[in-house]
Amino acid sequence: MVIKITDGVKVSVETTYQPEYSNPANEHYMFAYKVMIENLGEYSVQLLSRHWDIFDSNGTKREVEGEGVVGLQPIIEPGQFHEYVSGCNLKTDMGIMKGTYQMKRLVDNDLFDVKIPEFNLVAPFKLN
Repeated sequence: MVIKITDGVKVSVETTYQPEYSNPANEHYMFAYKVMIENLGEYSVQLLSRHWDIFDSNGTKREVEGEGVVGLQPIIEPGQFHEYVSGCNLKTDMGIMKGTYQMKRLVDNDLFDVKIPEFNLVAPFKLN
C-alpha cells in the first residue's frame, strides 16, 4: 500500500493483478486498484475530478481525466473516508500510475489538488 497526504486529505492505494481478465499473448494485462480517500482536515471536501498519468514499462504514457471517481463526486466529511475500486489495463506486465484529484473545500468553495501517490502495477510472475 502507498500513502500520500495533501492539505489534510490522505490517499491510500492497493493494487491487484487480475489474471482472469488478462491475456499476455495479446499484450493485455489487467490490474485493479483500491483507493481510500480520508478527510483528516476540519472541513468537508468534495472530490470533483481526477487526472491520471499511466505508464507502461515500454515507455508509453496515457493520460486520463474525468469527473469524479467511478461515476461519483463524493462529499467527504471530516474524519470520514470514501473508498472505491477501479481498474487499468496495460500493454506490458509492469507499469506505474500517479495523478491528482481536484477537490473543493465546502466551507469556502476553495479548489485544491490532492496528489495520488505513485504506485506500481506489476504482474506477480515478474517478481519471481
